[in-house]
Amino acid sequence: MNRKLILCLVLTLLCVKALKAQTRLKDVLLSKYYRGSLASVFDSIAVDHNLKFSFDRERMRYSFAERYADMPLDVALKYICLEYGLKYYVGADNVIFVLDKKQKIDPITMASATQQIGEKATIAAVKHNYILTGRVIDASSGESLPYVSIGISGTKLGTATNADGYFTLNKVPSDTSTLAINYLGYNKTSVHLNPDLPKTGFIIELKPDNELEEVLVVADKEELMKVSEKVSMIKMSPQKLAMLPNVGEKDIMRSFQLMPGVSASNESSSGLYIRGGTPDQNLIVYDGFTVYQVDHLYGFYSAFNSNAIKDVQLFKGGFEPKYGGRLSSVTEITGKEGNSRGFNIGGDISLLSLNAYVESPLGDNVTLLLAARRSYKGPLYNKIFNKFNSSNSSTAQQRAPMGGGPGGRGNAFDNATTVSSYFYDFNGKFTYKPSKKDVLSLSIYNGTDNLDNSQESSAPSFGGGGGGRGFGFNVNDVTNYGNLGGSLRWARKWSERFFNTTVLGYSNYYSDRDRSNSNTITDEDGNSRDIKTGTLENNDLKDITFKSDFEYAWRKDNKLKFGAYGINYAIKYTYSQNDTSTVLDRHTSGNVAGIYIQDQQFLLGDKLSLEPGLRFSYFDQTSKTYTEPRLTINYKLNNKLMIKAATGKYYQFANRVLREDVLSGSRDFWILSDNNNVPVSSATHYILGASYETHQYIFSAEYYYKDLKGVTEYSLRFNPSRGGVSYEENFLNGIGYAQGIEFLLQKKIGHYNGWISYSIGEARNKIEAYSPNYYAASQDVRHELKIVNIYKLGRWNFSGDWVFATGRPYTAPQGGYEITLLDGTTQSFINIGAKNGSRLPDYHRLDLAINYELRGADSGTNIGSIGLSFFNVYNRKNVWYKEFQIADNQVVETNVNYLGLTPNLTLTLKLR
Repeated sequence: MNRKLILCLVLTLLCVKALKAQTRLKDVLLSKYYRGSLASVFDSIAVDHNLKFSFDRERMRYSFAERYADMPLDVALKYICLEYGLKYYVGADNVIFVLDKKQKIDPITMASATQQIGEKATIAAVKHNYILTGRVIDASSGESLPYVSIGISGTKLGTATNADGYFTLNKVPSDTSTLAINYLGYNKTSVHLNPDLPKTGFIIELKPDNELEEVLVVADKEELMKVSEKVSMIKMSPQKLAMLPNVGEKDIMRSFQLMPGVSASNESSSGLYIRGGTPDQNLIVYDGFTVYQVDHLYGFYSAFNSNAIKDVQLFKGGFEPKYGGRLSSVTEITGKEGNSRGFNIGGDISLLSLNAYVESPLGDNVTLLLAARRSYKGPLYNKIFNKFNSSNSSTAQQRAPMGGGPGGRGNAFDNATTVSSYFYDFNGKFTYKPSKKDVLSLSIYNGTDNLDNSQESSAPSFGGGGGGRGFGFNVNDVTNYGNLGGSLRWARKWSERFFNTTVLGYSNYYSDRDRSNSNTITDEDGNSRDIKTGTLENNDLKDITFKSDFEYAWRKDNKLKFGAYGINYAIKYTYSQNDTSTVLDRHTSGNVAGIYIQDQQFLLGDKLSLEPGLRFSYFDQTSKTYTEPRLTINYKLNNKLMIKAATGKYYQFANRVLREDVLSGSRDFWILSDNNNVPVSSATHYILGASYETHQYIFSAEYYYKDLKGVTEYSLRFNPSRGGVSYEENFLNGIGYAQGIEFLLQKKIGHYNGWISYSIGEARNKIEAYSPNYYAASQDVRHELKIVNIYKLGRWNFSGDWVFATGRPYTAPQGGYEITLLDGTTQSFINIGAKNGSRLPDYHRLDLAINYELRGADSGTNIGSIGLSFFNVYNRKNVWYKEFQIADNQVVETNVNYLGLTPNLTLTLKLR
């Protein structure tokens, strides 16, 4: 009896201590935010408040976001346990035991402990059908994350963050709902709401999924690419580009070429040929300003440094009225702001270029990011440069007269070739956040290519005696092109429902090309005569843009977008032949101004989403207003099956016109429409598609049709009217259309993932000067099949892609002849066949890549990678284009091929 009494007294004392401990937890106020793993958070709380925690560290590696400041510890622990499926006890000795629901503590401790949160604990909702606003940021850098998908589990409700990471989520069923957060390159995250969390200014932190092995997560991770629920939209993760094979650089544009509807058979162009369109019909926006030159090194690499890019999304058609001025598609790129939580530096070195970046906070509200990249004369650069210039060099050598001593066949020329070639680009971004509602940023970009493959030859005087005739021969082959751009941007959150972004942007595209031959002939009397032949081209485009975009969630089931914009263009183009004849000299300027409005409505229990919109544009060169109606429809039949449709009218005022050149290869140049020789081009889109998505897979199919008007080319094959030279008549105008079907099967998650895409389509034009009937456009590719495979094994990543495409069309000469002019020179004349009446052989290649992730010795976090890739593994001789020369009145055809087997090695390092 005494023993039982003593035991009861002991248990009573223990319970009293436990109750005191419970009371103590209520008195502990978490006065600051904590982040990291749960284990590190518990350690920090214990130090800050002189507490003791007991837990299994291997089971407490969940990622913890800073959501519970200014909250009593017992309330915070309750929400933490409910969010992560845990339970906690307060022991008699003031130890706080935290366990998962499968764990148990020993009976003696259990007898003296008070359970605070058990297996069946729930939270009663306080608020229903309310509006939740907040912001999504990167957990490690503090950068805002744009266009993050946020849904409410168990419902069809959802939204996306804007370019600054802010979101407004309407009609949240209750303040105990669960949010599902998805963003490419980051861990999928579930956030369990509770009544004590803020309803406004709610911060959600996401961790990059390269930390997957360090942190246990609630759901699966996203990978490199995702097809959006929006019609014809694809998202790409810049952080994951190294997983794919590449020629020499992590390349956003090249990666998009592996997606359905984007042609992958143009190795010499990192621009996007989308659904039968051309690269100039793709609007590329970088931090609010337009980029006109998107490639380096003759088109083999894109001009965008992936280390400076935070987010990129591609609209292949049917895009909303916020965007305009292009016929085909929109690529929106958001640059990084810079790390706000610490200094970071990193970079890449490959067989092609050096790439470095630095980011750092400058005080509490300012961040800075600088990134630079420059090529160097490595084996890969030289291989590409020589491949592009081999035909030009051989042509120059054939044209250079050969001489020798009397009776000999030797070459007496002194040849000097000075090859000076490189590219570089620079990105800078300065971001200032004066308040929680304002973001000010200055973004700068400059990308330049300097390509010089000139040659100089000379021969000593020859003839009898000490005098004689001399000969000098110079081949100029100089190309300089690039893009300078920048933007000043102000984003403001006026209220929880009203956002505004205002941008002042500037862009300057420039291109100078000198392809001329200079001959200096000295006669026996010492008199010299210069003969210069060839072409000179100069193209310069300046674009000053002002735009202001507004977004207002005015009702729970409506979101209104509207804005205004103005663009000033100044474009000049000069094309000269033989140093004396100016073929074309145009200097034009003009202004475009307009407004747009779009409404998003949810009907039929949020199953049906309608987005009607209008865009009005006034162009002063034609004194006309152009109306562009747009409509997008999404209908969710169930949680897996969705039907999508879109239509819209689109106008383009600055066009890149193709200049046809059968022998030397066609080129293009930017020019402003004038509604006379160069009309305002237009397109009408019709899109219908469906997608079926499960936990691991997605299957989608889309049909598209584009009706084109104002298709313009420039050709010198037709003589201008007699009675005077008027090369303006060589602008040829017509119409066209493009249609096709795209299919995609993607495995989204897991150690093995990838996709298979197939596209069948056609792009056809009709320009009366070429043919009264429709003919294949130069970018017409009937069939394309792409297979992409990615496998992750620990710190190893293995990937491969195979691409097949039917041949592109080209115009072939049917015959030719040469005549000798009075001055002794020769001139070639050709008979041209049907416009694009021939086709190149089918294109296919296999690429492979291996990447190994580097980890810090102490921290175990990702600090870089080593990558080895092989482009065109089986050395397929894919035809780039064909060259034609006239020899003995016969047309001689030569294939110029793309790159063969090309290996590349890349080392990537970063501080954090």
